[in-house]
Amino acid sequence: MAYQFVKFQMAEGVAEIVLNRPDVLNSFNRTMGKEVQAALREAAGEPNVRAVLLTGAGRAFCAGQDLQEVVPEDPNQDWGDISEIVRETYNPVVLGIREIEKPVVCAVNGVAAGAGANIALACDFVFASEKASFIQAFAKIGLIPDSGGTFFLPRLVGLARATAMTMLGEKISAQQALDWGMIYRVCPPDSLLEEARNFARRLATMPTRGLGLTKCLLNKSLFNSLEEQLKLEERAQGLAGKTHDYREGVLAFLEKREPRFKGE
Repeated sequence: MAYQFVKFQMAEGVAEIVLNRPDVLNSFNRTMGKEVQAALREAAGEPNVRAVLLTGAGRAFCAGQDLQEVVPEDPNQDWGDISEIVRETYNPVVLGIREIEKPVVCAVNGVAAGAGANIALACDFVFASEKASFIQAFAKIGLIPDSGGTFFLPRLVGLARATAMTMLGEKISAQQALDWGMIYRVCPPDSLLEEARNFARRLATMPTRGLGLTKCLLNKSLFNSLEEQLKLEERAQGLAGKTHDYREGVLAFLEKREPRFKGE
C-alpha cells in the first residue's frame, strides 16, 4: 500500500518501518496509526521478511499522541472519548508488535514520550541513542499510561520504579534506561541506525520459526503458571523440531560448520 506518514521498505530479510512526521516529532495521528498497523501486517505476511526494524525520522523517535487531533475546534464543547484513539490506534500497534512471530528491533533516535515510549518498550530489542530519552508524559496532562505502559514497565523495572516513572513523568536517559533493564543497548547517535540495522540483519539469518515460537512463549509466560508454561514449551519444542532449521542446526553442529538457516 501507499504510505503517507510511514516509510516502509524490505531488504536483506528486514522490514524497516520509519515513523515519518518529523515536524511534530513523529507524534501519532489516526492515519499514521493505521499505517503502522498495515506495515506490521505486511511484514508479518511476507515470507522473505524475517525481522522488523522500527525507528523514527528526524530528531525524535515518537512524542506520543498528536494533541492537536484531540482538541475540538471549540474547547468548551464535548471533547469526545479518548478511549477510541487508544482502541483504534495504540492497542492494535502494540498487539501487532507482540503478536508478529518475528523479532522486532526498535532504534530510539531521540525522545520517546507517552505512547511513543511504550511502543518502543513493547519491541523485542531496544537500541537507543546516547541522546535518547524516555518519558511517561501522561500524568502531565491528566491521563494514564496506555499502549501497554502499565503492563510492560512494572515487569521491566519493578513496581517502585514504574510507579515513579508513570506518576512523576520524569525524563529517563538512555543510560539510565539501560541500567534499569528497560532497553538492550545504548549507541553513539551517529552509529545507532547502522548498529540496529546490522543487528536486525543478523536476526534475519537466524531460525525464524524458532525465534517466533520463543517470542510466543515469552508472551504467555507473563500470565501462566509453571505447569502451564512447561506444557506450552513441550508443544512448541515439537513444532520447532519439525522445522528445516532444526535439522540444519544439528547437522551443522555435528559437521563443525556454520548453519545456513532458511527461516523454515
